[in-house]
Amino acid sequence: MIAKRIVVFGRVQGVWYRAKTKERADKLSVTGWVRNNADGSVEAVLEGEEDALFELVNWMGVGPRLARVDRLREDDIEPAGYDTFEIVRF
Repeated sequence: MIAKRIVVFGRVQGVWYRAKTKERADKLSVTGWVRNNADGSVEAVLEGEEDALFELVNWMGVGPRLARVDRLREDDIEPAGYDTFEIVRF
């Protein structure tokens, strides 16, 4: 299992970005969380198998239909052992 912290910049709030990220994470058996940040970005912590995280991060670089992703920051982190994937508030 690996873990990543992702921050996505662009038009990513108010376009179902978090809900669609959760939907995809659940399908890929990825755990962690996603939230909106006060600066307009979306932040996520992802844990799971390398292939699943690779697929989810690639999707996050595009996002749902109404989103416009300008850039994505990806950092490797230590897994915390999440059991589910949740949408959380900042």
